[in-house]
Amino acid sequence: MSKSYGSLEIFTDVDLAIDRGSKVVILGLNGAGKTTLLRMLAGVDKPDTGDIVPGHGLKVGYYAQEHETLDHDRTVLENMRSSAPDMKDAEVRGILGSFLFSGDDVDKPAGVLSGGEKTRLALATIVASSANVLLLDEPTNNLDPASRAEILGALRNYSGAVVLVSHDEGAVQALNPERVVLLPDGVEDHWNEDYLDLITLA
Repeated sequence: MSKSYGSLEIFTDVDLAIDRGSKVVILGLNGAGKTTLLRMLAGVDKPDTGDIVPGHGLKVGYYAQEHETLDHDRTVLENMRSSAPDMKDAEVRGILGSFLFSGDDVDKPAGVLSGGEKTRLALATIVASSANVLLLDEPTNNLDPASRAEILGALRNYSGAVVLVSHDEGAVQALNPERVVLLPDGVEDHWNEDYLDLITLA
């Protein structure tokens, strides 16, 4: 796949397969196209060349840095119900509780939440949606220590496939990736600890 904006080439010749349960981290300097690649995998943007071929039974959960997957006019609870319309109320509230929402918090409109609260809600809606592939763009930004610990725990225990963009070394270590993709060149390699030095530069 390739992507450009006008005369600005973001990346070329990226070839990526996300297998069932695989853990992949995407690294690159700012402007290398990490967010753009996730948006294409999520179906939000289209590549200029190449195709994205979804596997059978694929259900994607996309976490966007700007919380664009949330409806800011709906309450916390309503956002959750729209992600999982068939889930029982007690289960929805249980997931919200695990992401530190309780009591009157669930009746707040998403638009009045802090950045960290929006992050927690967006991730909770993904968990509730039963996605089997998570596309996560900087999921630990704006989080207080308790919220970050919850998110890292969820990453460690998630059994589906994950594609992660992050400047957070702890998030990458929690994911324990098998592969790394380096942008803008699209080079793919087996993960090793030497790549940890690139995370904070990314």
